[in-house]
Amino acid sequence: MKAVVIRKPEGPDGLEIVTLPNPEPGPDEILVRMAAASINYRDLLISIGAYRSRQKAEDLIPLSDGVGKVVKVGAAVSEFHVGDRVSSLFFRDWTGGEPDNRTIESDWGRDTDGMLCTLKVFKPHNVVKVPDYLSDIEAASLPCAALTAWNALIGDAQSKPGDTVLIQGTGGVALFALQFAKMIGAEVIATSSSDEKLERVRELGADHLINYANNLDWGKQALEITGGRGVDNVMELGGKETFKQSLISVRPGGTLSMIGVLSGATFGNALLPFVVSRKVRMQGVTVGSRADMQSMLRAMAAHQIKPVIDKVFPFEASADAFRHLKSGAHFGKVCIEI
Repeated sequence: MKAVVIRKPEGPDGLEIVTLPNPEPGPDEILVRMAAASINYRDLLISIGAYRSRQKAEDLIPLSDGVGKVVKVGAAVSEFHVGDRVSSLFFRDWTGGEPDNRTIESDWGRDTDGMLCTLKVFKPHNVVKVPDYLSDIEAASLPCAALTAWNALIGDAQSKPGDTVLIQGTGGVALFALQFAKMIGAEVIATSSSDEKLERVRELGADHLINYANNLDWGKQALEITGGRGVDNVMELGGKETFKQSLISVRPGGTLSMIGVLSGATFGNALLPFVVSRKVRMQGVTVGSRADMQSMLRAMAAHQIKPVIDKVFPFEASADAFRHLKSGAHFGKVCIEI
């Protein structure tokens, strides 16, 4: 089989296409011919060795998110059949309920080879069936970004019609959060440094737009938009440089869904008295379980929600896909056709 591996922790320049022996499934496994994969920000970090001892040291096949068709089924497998289309789960062993120390470490593409290959062996509980209305590329964009947005809004925070949701940027998680928020009847405030991207977000249904490059105190602007009440649920994706404004924007008793650290992972002055005195709920969002994924797919199918795909790269140009995501020019998901 063909695979892309991280030869050296040098980002896109350290990726190399190699030929490896074809894997064979055991009695309780399935073999999948991979058709598509997508890239997340964490994959950029892994490509430079940012996880250090927590990631495979040599020739790691990257990416957690992929879709393909079952081509072989072990004798003990009954849930899947040859020809089924399946999607990977971000956490291969988190089937439902709360995570534990084992399941939370079962992510693909970090210490265990991921999806950027032509053939992949899975246990049945590592994957879910893909709805027919989604293409391979669209389905491959879901395991990390979509499920993160789903749990930030619905699975954990239980946002409801009439709530106000604030999204940061126009990456995969932000746009899925926008789509899910509109699905449940919430009002959406979107932030970006690009007026062009903000107009595209408006076309997707955003109700209010904030260019944070032109307004460094955008938290106050969000407050004004809500009539001084505050935002019910903030999708906190930026980290160090956005946390203060997010905290200013959220209502008393509201939720900060802590998802990303794009601008830094340390906060310095975290304004914790402000969190306590205003009863702000800070929820860490770490993708979700197999049961969560199945619930999300049912809702998406019922509402025919289609992911926003920015650009699709051929397998041979996987390094260029990484470069494109790194540039920050994307709007939605960056995918690779295998």
